[in-house]
Amino acid sequence: MEAAFFDLDKTVIARASMAAYGPALRRAGYLNAPMLLRAAWGQLLFRFFGADEATMDRARRTALRLAAGWEQESLQRFAREHLAEVIEPIVYDEALDLFAHHRAEGRLLVLVSASPVEIVAPLADHLGVDEFVATTPMIDSEGRYTGEVEFYAQGPEKAEAILRLAHDLDLDLSGSWAYSDSATDLPMLELVGHPVAVNPDRDLRREAEQRGWLIREFDNPVPLGDRVPIDRNWIAASALTAVIVLGAILGIRRLRRRAPQV
Repeated sequence: MEAAFFDLDKTVIARASMAAYGPALRRAGYLNAPMLLRAAWGQLLFRFFGADEATMDRARRTALRLAAGWEQESLQRFAREHLAEVIEPIVYDEALDLFAHHRAEGRLLVLVSASPVEIVAPLADHLGVDEFVATTPMIDSEGRYTGEVEFYAQGPEKAEAILRLAHDLDLDLSGSWAYSDSATDLPMLELVGHPVAVNPDRDLRREAEQRGWLIREFDNPVPLGDRVPIDRNWIAASALTAVIVLGAILGIRRLRRRAPQV
């Protein structure tokens, strides 16, 4: 069997997924304004100058430190509840067309992303892809993030994960396709017979031109609900639940501030 491997950020969706979730995370109290400014600056550097492995590693470590102490279950629920708000408007129409094409050709669809599994899993499920590879943070015995990583799906690690998947599922990589925007994904692109540079950064564009790889420009983000039906009732119920929980938390905080200090 052949497969089609898709990077997520700026390949399937028009923004970095972690940055896209930033405003919602701030509203829910996970992030503060300085954290968002640092993330926005990092995204500008990534967008205009690309990112080498050292830069990506520093960004990963910063994100992990910010998440240390957060409950995994709460963040998983948060990511699913905000899928429509955050990700739904920025999925590339061209990527969805490719999903449909490769499905029709009988290929396995695989999302391969350095974003955390808490973000990648619900989107992979909603898009109906067959498999996914994502960064897996370490969790302590109480279900909280430790600030360390169990598996980081970036660069060579992505390629190693694909090789394991190919071995387990008997995939023909020579007949498979891979799509990415970043030169950090060269190890993944080099594994397959049909590598494609999508909205490539400067270094990947240069490599693709030198190697004669196909280059594609995606520029039409569309509401995912226009192409993939979204259960709006489930979203409304989830949003209501989130509002109730957040209201309760804020109410408790106000009561604590008003309580006399002993």
